[in-house]
Amino acid sequence: MPSPKQRKGAAGESIAARHLEEKGYTILERNYRFRKAEVDLIAFDRNADGKCGGDLVFIEVKWRQNRAFASPESAVDAAKRRHLVLAAEAFLHERNLEGTPCRFDVVAIEGSGSSLDIEHLEDAFIA
Repeated sequence: MPSPKQRKGAAGESIAARHLEEKGYTILERNYRFRKAEVDLIAFDRNADGKCGGDLVFIEVKWRQNRAFASPESAVDAAKRRHLVLAAEAFLHERNLEGTPCRFDVVAIEGSGSSLDIEHLEDAFIA
């Protein structure tokens, strides 16, 4: 049985996935794991012309009730970034996608209930 923290994490990932799909992203995978590293969402973001090309996007989702402790995106520290990069490299290697244009985004969710603020930070960090 999932813990309350796991249930909240899954709910946040679902909220983020819906938000990204509304922006035109295609969700390819959820909770990709490699060893101890995990990427919450992996998506494809088409180029602006929508005809060809785009980026593979590795997305970390963070949800906080408020900013009293810290902003959601501040939880993506150096150690978390290293784990995201490790998992992304494994994903690319497993699927023979090395050299594919990709980036790392963060979806920061703040609030609770029907009062949610969702911020999508594209290119949140460079690997």
